Amino acid sequence: MTWRPSPASWKRNQVELSLRIHLLAVSDRQPAWVQAGFDEFSKRLVKECQLELRELAPAKRGKTGHPERWREEEWSRIAAAMPKGAPLIALDERGECVDTQTLSRRLERWLQGGSDVCLVIGGADGLHPDCLAAAQWRWSLSPLTLPHGLVRVVVAEQLYRAWSVLKGHPYHRA
Repeated sequence: MTWRPSPASWKRNQVELSLRIHLLAVSDRQPAWVQAGFDEFSKRLVKECQLELRELAPAKRGKTGHPERWREEEWSRIAAAMPKGAPLIALDERGECVDTQTLSRRLERWLQGGSDVCLVIGGADGLHPDCLAAAQWRWSLSPLTLPHGLVRVVVAEQLYRAWSVLKGHPYHRA
């Protein structure tokens, strides 16, 4: 049996719930297909569940560098860009894999929580241990290592899919 929220769970004191999801991505400019894919799914989300992308410059890498220093520099940029009070969700291949129903329940809790949420995609060398320690949840899209541009598109699509489950929209037909 597929889990479906009750219509009453969408209202708190007869006021529509809203959420802004900030997706921070440490990366250089991505190909046009990445932006098009992200835009396609983020624009489908309504004003009550907005997905906003903010790109952060990766640390400058050289031939004789130290990945730990690069991760530390990127973590400082992430921390500075995070909205105050927003729970941090780290996209991490070693994180928890969830199915669509579980993600939709988590999205519903975020909506009911009353604050923004901040999802983070790390740089080429991953996320700094302090970032992972600060994360409220470590979310894995797959045990595979995915290109960062593709992660943006998959995150946007999966959030839209979770939203469609909550709204009873036919996009998700499982």
